[in-house]
Amino acid sequence: MARKKDQSKTSKIRHLITKLNPRSPISEQYRTIRTNLQFASVDDELKTMLVTSPGPGAGKSITTANLAVVYAQQGKKVLLIDADMRKPTVHYTFRLDNLHGLSNILVGEGSLEDSTSTTDVDNLDIIPCGPIPPNPSELLGSRKMRTLIHEASLLYDLIIFDTPPVLAVTDAQILANIVDGSLLVIRSNNTENEAAIKAKEALEPAKAKLLGAILNDREKKASNYYYYYGVN
Repeated sequence: MARKKDQSKTSKIRHLITKLNPRSPISEQYRTIRTNLQFASVDDELKTMLVTSPGPGAGKSITTANLAVVYAQQGKKVLLIDADMRKPTVHYTFRLDNLHGLSNILVGEGSLEDSTSTTDVDNLDIIPCGPIPPNPSELLGSRKMRTLIHEASLLYDLIIFDTPPVLAVTDAQILANIVDGSLLVIRSNNTENEAAIKAKEALEPAKAKLLGAILNDREKKASNYYYYYGVN
């Protein structure tokens, strides 16, 4: 994934390139990732997928949100769930409140229906994190989590989870045993090779198939881009 110009790393207000400029080269890269994921799971339908990273700062959450948008733009009914119950950000990205969400469902204080928010992207719904609980790992591995996934899979074509970094806490590994596939985001000039290898090794024993890795924030080189229909 090429580096996006003028992107603030500190602002909580995030802009989704796939929504604002779906014809941009970066949006096209997200669609290429979508296509590659479909090829990676050609024998088994990909209904549930988590996205994680080795450590913080890899661009995991913004990558997850953009992937959810391009799947929705394809016509699939998509549910994006913020399962990073330690540092949630999905509600910032989609300008939602975080008063009610996943944590409420998992403690029995809410349902899928009343915890789901619509977005201004057709076919894309969101479940924000909700109040941050003291025991995220236990909640993500609970029977209610499996029930939620089952109920959501009846309503949506694809459920995508934004999870915490896999080397920081066990949350992603726990969810990887429940979902169909896992995707790893690493950042150019940020993620160390050893960390990337350890993250891959942490996910491999899980039940979920490791779908691949996304190299994020790679320095753009003009010579790397070719346009079949010409340059804008």
